[in-house]
Amino acid sequence: MKILSWNVNGLRAVERKGALQDILERRAPDILLLQEIKGRAEQFSTFLTQHEDYVQFYHSAEKPGYAGTGIWIARTLVNHMATCEFDTHVPRCPAGDEGRVSHARFIIHDVPYSVLSIYFPNGGKSRQAWEEKLVFYDRVLDYMNTLHEQGRRVIVGGDMNVAHREIDLARPKENDGSIGFHPDERAWMDKVLADGWVDAWREQHPTDVVYSWWNLYTRARERNVGWRIDYFFVHREQMPCVRRTWIDTEIMGSDHCPVGLEYECNQ
Repeated sequence: MKILSWNVNGLRAVERKGALQDILERRAPDILLLQEIKGRAEQFSTFLTQHEDYVQFYHSAEKPGYAGTGIWIARTLVNHMATCEFDTHVPRCPAGDEGRVSHARFIIHDVPYSVLSIYFPNGGKSRQAWEEKLVFYDRVLDYMNTLHEQGRRVIVGGDMNVAHREIDLARPKENDGSIGFHPDERAWMDKVLADGWVDAWREQHPTDVVYSWWNLYTRARERNVGWRIDYFFVHREQMPCVRRTWIDTEIMGSDHCPVGLEYECNQ
């Protein structure tokens, strides 16, 4: 399975720019995880809802034009699945249903999988928003652990909205203690790893400096002053199945670029 995860910062926007069509043609993912779709299915084009090559699912926010996630699965992959369904009973923020988790459950070669597309809150709007972000972090980790304990192979991709280590952002000293590089957020990442989960890209690229998000307003992408805040997590037991991981900095259209993971289902 070739899986891409991309915070599109508006699904209709990347479609309008041709960036979504470009990534499908150039990368042909088996599974595409989307974050910050900013819309509802009834507002989307037939390309986004009735694609001939993909089964498409969206979990939209109650608030119009805000947050939301989605999962596209190639029909060629679905044909190899014994079952495939999308679970709507997923972790939610204390603020309400912001569509921050999409969950695909399926079975391949008698093995149950859970693939999650997650968009974590920024948490910088207010003290309440910050506290709700930390609550959501814990809810998501509990959910990941529960799925693993059920014997499922869990693959989590998305915009985690935190840089874990100094190597993961261009200016760590200037941002130390700020939202996105706060000790409490980084401690949650430590907790994730302590529970047996692996930051798959960093595991395979321990010293590489590559970013996945840049501030558009300061034209930071041109100067590569960025942050790595988009991740794939798999459990340590699954890492032998991860053939490769990458950060697709060539793909434009959003303030984020996609991240990728190739997973061997036959192991």
